[in-house]
Amino acid sequence: MNAPARAGDVRPAKSNGVPFIECDVHPAMRSPADLMPYLSRQWRDHMSLFGNHSRETYQDTIVYPRFHPAISRADAWPPNGGPPGSDLAFMRAQHLDPLNVEFGILTPLATRAADQRRADYAAALCSALNDWQIATFMDPEPRLKGSIIVPHEDAAAAVAEIHKRAADKRFVQVMLPPRSAEPLGQKRYWPIFEAALKHGLPLGLHVGGQGGHAVTGAGWPSYYFEEHQTNVQTMQAFIASMVIGGVFEAFPDLRVLLIEPGFAWVPALKWRLDNQWKRLRAEVPCLKRKPSEYVSERFWFTTQPIDEPERPQDLPTVLDWIGHDRMMFSSDYPHWDFDDPNVVIPQTLPKEVRDGIFRETARAFYRLPPAAAA
Repeated sequence: MNAPARAGDVRPAKSNGVPFIECDVHPAMRSPADLMPYLSRQWRDHMSLFGNHSRETYQDTIVYPRFHPAISRADAWPPNGGPPGSDLAFMRAQHLDPLNVEFGILTPLATRAADQRRADYAAALCSALNDWQIATFMDPEPRLKGSIIVPHEDAAAAVAEIHKRAADKRFVQVMLPPRSAEPLGQKRYWPIFEAALKHGLPLGLHVGGQGGHAVTGAGWPSYYFEEHQTNVQTMQAFIASMVIGGVFEAFPDLRVLLIEPGFAWVPALKWRLDNQWKRLRAEVPCLKRKPSEYVSERFWFTTQPIDEPERPQDLPTVLDWIGHDRMMFSSDYPHWDFDDPNVVIPQTLPKEVRDGIFRETARAFYRLPPAAAA
């Protein structure tokens, strides 16, 4: 649920008095030069001379430019002139403090670091992004926790980056893009899952990425509106690939969070997978159980963008089908489709359900300290 705002008019955020854990905060750089201190001379020169070489037409964004500058709320531009998400003091004043955020999980999207065609440059950018998260946000603000950005198309380099960062417990997940060069259930990605599991880290998949392929099975769409909807299709394909590929038979304790794809489609996907499995299970003897059981046990979902059915009473039913203990709150700050925590979750839900969505499920998933010890 969005709240309209005018440029230059900071929307007055108000806390309902209850702290919550925010699972999707987007930090931004003022410019790519912010990464320079964390790159070697070789890669500083490369960035200056050649820039990005990603897997799609445009170098620094998707091929369908958004209709909101920086994908963000009109009131989220800091007074210092930087882009939304780049000013920690402003983030505190507009989001963390007034809304009583207990912890915020950083999900960086800038630089297309993991999507670079040159594998060693991708690895250098990912490592620099992790250093930048620490210095710019995690060191000065203990409430903010990081995501380990890895060059997922180079499994060996991704594993090395996970091992490098895992000792810093402020990093709480390994972040992957669902739009990859191949479906992520392919075995060449499995060393990444093994490394994450070794360190007790879940995977966090935020919508997006540049796999170099058309974003629909029928080719490139004509509108950003169409492109935006394919985020759901991408996540459905990701779940199918992971489950059917046998990832959770190989790594039964792997935990996966899907960030920003919505969730009302999840029950129908489970039903369809089970129905097909009855007929095609001979093709995938590695699956010992119904696909829906793996989905129900190994996947979690964030609330944003909240699905708002025409009949509001249908939303609690969908949550029942998915499982309330699979849901975590996210606002998508500072993006244009920001969800306000004070109005987005139905008040009619039982208190223990709302507490789980806003705090306790994420606390357990990310293994964050209890509120009393935070």
